[in-house]
Amino acid sequence: LLGPLNDVERKYAPKELYISGIIPIPLPGPRLSVIGSRKASPEGLDAAAEIVKTLVQYDAIVVSGLARGIDTMAHKTAIDEGGYTIAVLGTPLNITYPKENAGLQDFIMRNHLAVSQFPTGYPSQPSNFVIRNRTMALISNASIIVEAGESSGSLHQGWEALRLGRPLFIWRSIMEKHLKWPDKMISYGAIELNDPKEV
Repeated sequence: LLGPLNDVERKYAPKELYISGIIPIPLPGPRLSVIGSRKASPEGLDAAAEIVKTLVQYDAIVVSGLARGIDTMAHKTAIDEGGYTIAVLGTPLNITYPKENAGLQDFIMRNHLAVSQFPTGYPSQPSNFVIRNRTMALISNASIIVEAGESSGSLHQGWEALRLGRPLFIWRSIMEKHLKWPDKMISYGAIELNDPKEV
């Protein structure tokens, strides 16, 4: 699915992935994760849409986690703009979380690509989504955090991207919110993103 991996990438890669969709394997690129808060602000949702529209113009595949908020906006905008999207799930392929995204997940499974490392019958638990974020960082050539508080699950993916040596971008409006994590990630190599074309 992922093509050749180096030693660090192989260490963090799941042994098996379950997939449904039409995007060819090994995955074409570039693949960009667009992630952020489940309880996204209107400004955050607008930023996610702006970023995804630009990525699709450059033929990037938009990767996200099918969660509420930023993830849902990323998937829907990629579809609406005629691009491709990959949903990396924290559940088996036959389960949808959140429930309201059942139609979106079904559409992605038929017309784009859904990926899970959890087999049918695997118990659902919060730690699955942390593990999922690691896999999403691995699938993506780079990750973009659009909006996230100090306890957001998106931060797990940010640190994984940095650990893997993949580019991590932090959207400009986050820098204005006096949070601690952006400066910390920037000190480890993350990049403030002011214009989606910079990616």
